[in-house]
Amino acid sequence: MEPEAEATRCGFVAVLGAPNAGKSTLVNRLVGTKVSIVSRKVQTTRSIVRGIAMAGRSQIIFVDTPGIFAPRRRLDRAMVETAWSGARDADLIVLMIDASRGFVSEVTDLLERLADVPHPKILVLNKVDLVKREELLALAEQANAMVSFTDTFMVSAASGDGLDAFLAHLAASVPAGPWLYPEDEVTDVPLRQLAAEITREKLFERIHQELPYQATVETERWTDQKDGSAKVEQTIYVTRDSHKKIVIGKGGAAIKSISMAARKEIAEIAERPVHLFLFVKVREKWGDDPERYRAMGIEFPKD
Repeated sequence: MEPEAEATRCGFVAVLGAPNAGKSTLVNRLVGTKVSIVSRKVQTTRSIVRGIAMAGRSQIIFVDTPGIFAPRRRLDRAMVETAWSGARDADLIVLMIDASRGFVSEVTDLLERLADVPHPKILVLNKVDLVKREELLALAEQANAMVSFTDTFMVSAASGDGLDAFLAHLAASVPAGPWLYPEDEVTDVPLRQLAAEITREKLFERIHQELPYQATVETERWTDQKDGSAKVEQTIYVTRDSHKKIVIGKGGAAIKSISMAARKEIAEIAERPVHLFLFVKVREKWGDDPERYRAMGIEFPKD
């Protein structure tokens, strides 16, 4: 008789943390390609982004969540609630802490709230190459005193240090069961939504200081052309006319730079030539428009 095939495993792993802890960098690195945008701008990730990694016979579905912080506006509240909903629906929770910043207020608040969450929880200290070992051990000890973590890992998401052992641990920890996605699929984010996020990343890369994070991008049309290319039309929404002028730039230089960078990356992910057309519109109160929230894939807070 032939030996019985090794059982498959599959599970959801929610990655929580304060803004700019490195969650998106971690998920992109483990998945092996970009599924979540990365920016110096805080609160860049807004919706739940699922990245799918294979490790042996295990399929690990990472849920990259918005950074958890003290919400002030309606959009803030929607993002924080989106993050916690991702945690509630997961099999495992990973709390990621930027070790170079230590226990900032957002981290302390997260630890206090996580203490009552029943899911298995794993602590990941990121950017460990920037911190002395004794300081890392003290951080780990302090966090474990507040929350019952099953395991602690010290990694550098940017360089990949420590991630092999972390991924192997997750592969052995997710529940036994059939895979939920094809083996070669890396995300369940629709391509037109991922394309909008890529343009938003390039927008923040080039206009970091001048532009508030409320700016958003929507893919209005994606048309497959006869020659195999794609015509993509996107709108950048800002809240003030002065912001529109910043995005366009002198003589259109800024919008041209954003478009060129976004088009190149969208074409790589779509695996076809892309003709990208960007438009900029002012919507003063788009943060109060339910339609904009639906386009971003997050729930619109009622109050």
